[in-house]
Amino acid sequence: MRAALVTAAGKPLELVDDLELRPPRAGEVRVRVHHCGLCHSDVTVRDMGGMVPIVLGHEAAGVVEELGSGVTGLAVGDKVVLTPCPPCGACYWCVRGEASLCERSLGVMTATFPDGTTGLSRRGANVYRGLNVAAFAESTVVHVTGAIKVPADTPLDVACVIGCAVQTGVGAVLNTARVEEGATVLVMGLGGIGLSVVQGARLANAARIIASDPVAQRRDTAKALGATDLLDPTSDDVIATARELTGGIGVDYAFETAGVSALVTTGFFAARNGGAIVCVGAPPVDQAVTIAPASLFVISGKRLLGCLLGSCNSIRDIPRLLALWRAGRLDLEAMITARRPLTEINQAMDDLIAARGIRTVLSLQ
Repeated sequence: MRAALVTAAGKPLELVDDLELRPPRAGEVRVRVHHCGLCHSDVTVRDMGGMVPIVLGHEAAGVVEELGSGVTGLAVGDKVVLTPCPPCGACYWCVRGEASLCERSLGVMTATFPDGTTGLSRRGANVYRGLNVAAFAESTVVHVTGAIKVPADTPLDVACVIGCAVQTGVGAVLNTARVEEGATVLVMGLGGIGLSVVQGARLANAARIIASDPVAQRRDTAKALGATDLLDPTSDDVIATARELTGGIGVDYAFETAGVSALVTTGFFAARNGGAIVCVGAPPVDQAVTIAPASLFVISGKRLLGCLLGSCNSIRDIPRLLALWRAGRLDLEAMITARRPLTEINQAMDDLIAARGIRTVLSLQ
């Protein structure tokens, strides 16, 4: 089948037409991928280059084309949104309501199924399944809980962005931070995830949503989606302005959504005593978070929260987010600024790196 492969760190993806995919096993389904959003995590993994060759793509939607044995709840022809964190429902984390940390989610890091296989090969050699979905290909095999059924009239080119950006951003607000009505929020970075955090804060009825990004178009979009205050970090002092806008106290919640570790420190000093700094972006592996002096962190009572896929249980949250979109309370279309065929994936990656637009949706069919 046709696919886009990472073959070396930082290099353009290679378009191939001879990738092989094994049939679904027990508890799995094969999905024909129709659309896949391009996420900054795809660029991060591409540039790491550790496990190659690898098929990336994890913000996808498609149609079920084959069922493994024992699969219930799905039928051939069903439309589905895919998720990089399919919950098993029985592990230590799932039974404690932490489905995004399920043992199956380890595939995000290992680029394999739990048994160490990938199901992908090319010319007899193993190919890795990036970020637990491998959707930059015409078809993919996933665990049944990784394919969430959606109504037949769902536009897959729109719904696909729920798979990562919207789950992550809205979920970071509603699930990870549990922002309460009337709270003050700072969002640093206004890509697909950051704009989803803005929308999540609006859904939570936050009183003040301060949005920071160097790109004017993204700030304008944030304003349309519910931001109350806009900052340009190249000219505005984010910490001082956030404190000024909150009466000198600091924000209740500071969200780092750009994948830049230095912004975690910015968020720490912009947050009030007792506030929370939520790390939503995925910084490169060579970046570290440093908070000094450590004693200030202790006595301020601030909380540093990690966030994987918005702490979502995709089986619950994908239908919930889609329902909010249908009700007009969640804007998915505003985040999609370009659509391209898979053959233009490298141009789409260049746009993402240069911060041109917000979300590009690739067509696989």
